[in-house]
Amino acid sequence: MSLNRKIIHIDADCFYAAIEMRDNPRLRDLPIAVGGAANGRGVLSTANYVARGYGVRSAMPTSVAIRLCPTLLVLPGDMSKYREASTQMQAIFREFTPIIEPLSLDEAYLDVTDSHEFQGSATRIAEEIRCRILAEIGITVSAGVATNKFIAKVASDWDKPDGLTVVTPEKQFEFVSSIPVKFISGIGRVAQEKLASLGVFTCADLQQLDFALLQKHFGSMAFRLSQFALGIDNRPVMTSRERKSISVEHTFSTDLRDLAACQAVMPTLLAELAGRMAGRCLEAQLSKYYLKIKFDNFKQTTIEQPIKSALSESIFLTLLELAYSRCSRPVRLIGVGYRLSPPEPHQLLLPFE
Repeated sequence: MSLNRKIIHIDADCFYAAIEMRDNPRLRDLPIAVGGAANGRGVLSTANYVARGYGVRSAMPTSVAIRLCPTLLVLPGDMSKYREASTQMQAIFREFTPIIEPLSLDEAYLDVTDSHEFQGSATRIAEEIRCRILAEIGITVSAGVATNKFIAKVASDWDKPDGLTVVTPEKQFEFVSSIPVKFISGIGRVAQEKLASLGVFTCADLQQLDFALLQKHFGSMAFRLSQFALGIDNRPVMTSRERKSISVEHTFSTDLRDLAACQAVMPTLLAELAGRMAGRCLEAQLSKYYLKIKFDNFKQTTIEQPIKSALSESIFLTLLELAYSRCSRPVRLIGVGYRLSPPEPHQLLLPFE
């Protein structure tokens, strides 16, 4: 495990809603969300922090959100504005390092290990990026600084909104030990309940758990859990131009109870997928649709279908029905995306973020 790396995780605060509040300051003190209409089985993409005070969350059915907060203002959103803001953020990142791994329109890892800006201080670089984004784009972001991706991502969520959390190598084990297991990527409600039954609530508890017992309950996932519990994560920040797929996925805070609930979140997932595609010049490489489902019992299934003509979002709904029928039980994660064929030689020169 290298303690010499300097990794920054940047995550915009309620990104879509933040752009809407920037463009209409009268919305700042109101509970607002971006998503589909309640009468169309819509789902929220995000909500501002006023709305979150009522229990409103992303990926929540709009009808449920309005029951929690009757004064909630639900906006349809404007992906062109969000993509423009994302492009501006990426341009700021590139001023400090070329080693950038975008995770979505509003989130990215940066490896600044070899950056000479601010005498190589990752903390000062993160501070400057946050200040630049606020001044030039008009939104706030939270940042985490650490020696690896896992800890940096947790740290960026530690003091939201508009926060900066720095985990130095000396404080790393102490910080990791205090992390609730729900902060580990892939640990949803069902996994939390399993761990709670084993007396595990924090990474400190997980460090003490016998590995054989962990493996019995979590299978192949056990090793990753045990490594993260110790603060070990050697994954590099990936910047490769040659991709094998492009996708988005959500792990839901509450399992989707049936097929209808799964269908209701699809417009949001497909809008995010379109956002990730924008400006990447990948259309000529798209070869297959694919859809992934993970059920509440952690069983996972993936379905792919070749792209034979013009793209059609309705294909994803068909794949969803087929995938769901394989288990027909509550769903904790859905992913949608495209498989990519290798680029033609002339395509390698096209821009790619």
